[in-house]
Amino acid sequence: RVVLVGTAHVSQRSVEEVSRVLREETPDAVCVELDEDRHRALSESSWWTGLDLWKVIRERRVSFLIANLILSSYQRRVGMETGVRPGSELMEAARLGEESGCDVVLCDRPIRTTLLRAWRGTGWWHKMQLIAGLVGSVILPEESVTEEDLARLQEGDVLSGLLEELGDTMPSLKTVLVDERDRYMAEQIRKTAGKRVVAVVGAAHVPGIRKILESEESEFDLEAISRIPEPGRFSRLLPFFIPALVIGVFVIGFFLGDGEAFKEAALAWVLSNGAFASLGALAAGGHPLTILSAFVAAPLTSLNPTVGAGMVTALVQTFFRPPNVGDMEGLSEDLQSWRGWWQNRFARILLVFVFSNLGSTVGTFVAFGWLKELV
Repeated sequence: RVVLVGTAHVSQRSVEEVSRVLREETPDAVCVELDEDRHRALSESSWWTGLDLWKVIRERRVSFLIANLILSSYQRRVGMETGVRPGSELMEAARLGEESGCDVVLCDRPIRTTLLRAWRGTGWWHKMQLIAGLVGSVILPEESVTEEDLARLQEGDVLSGLLEELGDTMPSLKTVLVDERDRYMAEQIRKTAGKRVVAVVGAAHVPGIRKILESEESEFDLEAISRIPEPGRFSRLLPFFIPALVIGVFVIGFFLGDGEAFKEAALAWVLSNGAFASLGALAAGGHPLTILSAFVAAPLTSLNPTVGAGMVTALVQTFFRPPNVGDMEGLSEDLQSWRGWWQNRFARILLVFVFSNLGSTVGTFVAFGWLKELV
């Protein structure tokens, strides 16, 4: 017997419903819509203090960290409207399960796998829409959310309409965020030992999981939807194409073009990349030496697809303005407003990374105006 409990992740009603069902069912096992990383983030409020930011930058996981922070910030902002911490019902399910001595299974797919599969399976236009939506969730004011609004989200007809709309506009995104996770969680629930299992999941996943559990279909190949896909050929080649193009133009200009034009183009390349990257670091509130490092690094990193200007400036910013314990502990609260991103030293490092890279990219395209004179 499997009992599915559909919840809204910032709803007090959901917390109470989970508690009621677990008391009545006395299950052998409890499955919750969490993975190891999300469970740690919810159970350890100070886990940010142990984050190795140097390692995150070196391993090029800053973009993933920023996306995770924005999503968490948005959900926490909604939770503040109802006075319920995001994921409270999931943690309540895990807590009650542990107290009763039954098995607690974290049945969701790793969040990093889900985000990367969603990103790499989405076209460029939809990626821009996603980025705009993420940025908007930080800088735009939100309408108040009530418990009644959250209750309506648990109604099947409302959810069906939302999922149909998502499927029409971004089918690949719905596949990764909803359909694949339905399959993953259903299989984890199916494999869970015990005669009576309670599964606590977001209401959006209940119809899909129920359909899969009620079907007589054989086990799914979880490995296929657990792999992080390689970037597309275009995405892999683009970082090499631009440096190769620039270097090729310089080589042609050196041997076949005018000497003065070559010098002017080289100077324009340095000034354009350096100036725009520095402006980006400045806009992010970077340390003076961070701004200087952006100017020095950008003309070189623009020709190296393995290292970005943002990686250099973020490391420099971390060295000269490292976040303190207060920054780490207050991160969740600071990210509720766009000003908080600049006031918090940890968040400012992430801004330095993004704005320096953006400035260097703008500088590269501006410099093409001079480079074309060489050929």
